Order: sequence, then structure tokens, then C-alpha cells
Amino acid sequence: MTVIYPGSFDPVTNGHLNIIERCSQKFDKVIVVILNNPAKNPMFTSEERKKLLQEVTKDYDNVEIDIYSGLLVDYAKQKGVSVIVKGLRAVSDFEYEMQMACMNRHLENNLETFFLMTNNKYSFLSSSLVKEVAKFGGDISRVVPNVVEDAINEKLKGV
Repeated sequence: MTVIYPGSFDPVTNGHLNIIERCSQKFDKVIVVILNNPAKNPMFTSEERKKLLQEVTKDYDNVEIDIYSGLLVDYAKQKGVSVIVKGLRAVSDFEYEMQMACMNRHLENNLETFFLMTNNKYSFLSSSLVKEVAKFGGDISRVVPNVVEDAINEKLKGV
């Protein structure tokens, strides 16, 4: 079975990688799709995020990285995939993700959403929080892969 794991991944965190790793062990193929969200002001371009994700998932033979602008249900149809995996950090994530899952199901009746809790040690972690801590010089080395930390630090030099 092939699944889609969507997100903005700006930047990819160890919490994201926890979900990707576990999905790669349970499913035949995992398509990690970077969705462009016009409501967000990203630190990295979609292409930069794709390169970072490719780097940190290079050891997973069944993980593919892609970029898409538009409705997730349309992407799923194009790929012939009927299962979306959404990572949850805390109960607070569930309400929003449930609304999204219900809307996706409304738009495409065949589309299922599987919710997967991240490892407890990452339950506090968000990309926004990582960027904020990094901007103020905090240590993010334990919450993102080294290559991502380096990329964030490089971006912040130009700010």
C-alpha cells in the first residue's frame, strides 16, 4: 500500500522524521508531499525543502519526496493513492486535522486519513517553534537533523 504524508516541512524536524520512518516500516511506499500553503511565510523555498527532505530520507528506499500546489485530494487522485497519513503531536492538533480529514473525505469519498502520534519526545515540536528558537540563537541540534540545522543557520546569516 502507498500512502501520502503531506505537510509544509518548513523545516523538516525530528518529529516529521519519526512519522516518516515509522510509515516506511509499515507501508510499501511513502510519498512525502510538500504542500504550498499561501497562508504561511516559509523560510525555505519548496525546492530547498525538497532537497532537505531527500537528504534526510535517503536511507529509506520506499520514500519519495514531491511538491504540489493545490488540493491534497487532487494530488491523491493523480497518484492513485487513497490513504493520507497525518502526524499528531497533541490533542490540540486533532481538532484541526479531523476537520481537514472530514473535508478531504467530503471531496473524495474514497480517501481515508490515518492519524499517527509522533514519539512523545517530539510532542512539543513544531517547525514554527524551531524557526523561532533558531532566530534567537537557541540550540536546535536535538530537534532537527544536522543538515537542517546547518541550512537554518545559513538562512539566518542572510537575514
